[in-house]
Amino acid sequence: MAADPEANPESVARSIVLRQLTNSPKSRLQLARKLAERNVPEEVAEAVLDRFEEVRLIDDADFAEMWVRSRSQSRKLARGALRRELADKGIDTETAEQALAQVSDDDERNAARDLVARRLRAGTDLSDRAERDKQTRRLASMLARKGYQPSTAFRIVGEVLDETLAQEPGSYGAGEYGGPEAHGPEAGGPEAEDIG
Repeated sequence: MAADPEANPESVARSIVLRQLTNSPKSRLQLARKLAERNVPEEVAEAVLDRFEEVRLIDDADFAEMWVRSRSQSRKLARGALRRELADKGIDTETAEQALAQVSDDDERNAARDLVARRLRAGTDLSDRAERDKQTRRLASMLARKGYQPSTAFRIVGEVLDETLAQEPGSYGAGEYGGPEAHGPEAGGPEAEDIG
């Protein structure tokens, strides 16, 4: 929708920015792109955006903090993915890092564990090595798409699968993945029974 050529370009720009900010918070770059789409002259757009920044209706630091908080909680995104999203929205590196500081290693780890536990398909036979490997790849790929480092993704998936396997009734505890302590007298196997 093109702006009315008779209208004051500054009024048009202010109106566009206010409408955009009413819908949801936006970064300065997002608003600049929207103004460019609407053919607002660049110098007018810059002047309007500067004024909105002066009165703190545009604040990239506040936007970045809100974005990180929202996306890390609702989408369980890791800092890597959040960093890329902030860069796409025009947030500078320093501002992005300050916003990302609110997500701790523990927060990220707990979010990943929660995601894996929720996405693990019920009824999956984790004692079957081929099925376990398939689930490991599927779940680690899902975490990688959410910005988790591959080593972290595989470690967390392995932990959750081990815990799930240990809790399944009739399973062999940690099974072939649990090491030697999963078998033998301590595990309550046949060697533990008194035969005589």
